[in-house]
Amino acid sequence: MPASTLGRVVHELTRDQARRIIVRAQLLDADRPGDVVEVAEQLGAIKIDPTAVITSCQHMTLWSRIGWSYEPGQLQKAVEVDRLLFELDGTFRPMSMLPLLRPQMRRWPQHARGRQWLEANDAFRKDVIARLRAEGPLTADQIPDTAQVARDSADGWYGPNQVPRMLEALSRQGVVAVTRRQGRTRVWDIAERVFGPDVPDYPDEEALRLLAERRLQAAGLAKQTSPWTPVGEAGEPARVEGSKWKWRVDPEALARVDEEVDGRVVFLNPYDGMLFDRPRLREVFEFEYVLEQFKPKAQRVYGHFAHPILMGDRFVGLLDAAIDRNEGVLQVNAIHELLPFEPEEEEMVRAELDELAQWLGIPLGGMR
Repeated sequence: MPASTLGRVVHELTRDQARRIIVRAQLLDADRPGDVVEVAEQLGAIKIDPTAVITSCQHMTLWSRIGWSYEPGQLQKAVEVDRLLFELDGTFRPMSMLPLLRPQMRRWPQHARGRQWLEANDAFRKDVIARLRAEGPLTADQIPDTAQVARDSADGWYGPNQVPRMLEALSRQGVVAVTRRQGRTRVWDIAERVFGPDVPDYPDEEALRLLAERRLQAAGLAKQTSPWTPVGEAGEPARVEGSKWKWRVDPEALARVDEEVDGRVVFLNPYDGMLFDRPRLREVFEFEYVLEQFKPKAQRVYGHFAHPILMGDRFVGLLDAAIDRNEGVLQVNAIHELLPFEPEEEEMVRAELDELAQWLGIPLGGMR
């Protein structure tokens, strides 16, 4: 029931209600979305990651929502042909998000080191823009590196060629954009040719408010001060049973909180947006997820790229599986049960594995 604090209504949620709101907001209940654009509009961003132990993050994210009717070509068409989605900073986003991101683009970069590098390379910046305007679309390899000042890559993501770094900087400023991909290679062009001339322009304050509302829409429920889901004053204040945190809840999600929710089994890619906010996973779902990809093999418990298993609104296990390309099968190394499975639950997990293998177009291998 709602409570009142200093004249404000604070919604009181049980843990069950909190989990239900989050699962539904992430499109992980039994009421599946119809297509790629519907998923992107609700989630706001779909992480791009090529790691394909089972399949890449963007495709697993969409399959886990849409199911068997999803085909990878649908994503490519939405991005490259229909222009209903666009690529930015390692994610696919719905075009409706672009005007909301423009205030951030206008202020980027905020760190002094990034500003200094761009200022020192102003002539290089102009060279890249001029080359794309005259000859685009182009890959990074087709653009000469005329940087005056090179920037070392401490994290290993960049090589000595400064062109990819400049293209990403210009994309964050909204000057250039990815127009398509050739395999994993990005093809770049001037932003207005990718986005079109009719992108709405909101005042900064309104755009930031709308962006916070979209983030909360995707989260359903978020800690007010979360760095993972910065929602500010969006939505309405809430308390969750057993939690001392201050929460914000999406009003539309709250209006449906008591509607019956049918659950299902979901395998989540380790980079799925549902898993980004690890503190929220611990606080609401009592689930401690550690990706063991970068751990030494001897220290791994669940496998280097284990996919969390969501059953209804509880995380019940982790799936350690991979495509065995030599044998041409989806090999299941282990299913780690965090909560002991009932026979019916075992059948549900097995059925979802069968569905995944069929969608991948390969047989399901036996347990090792």
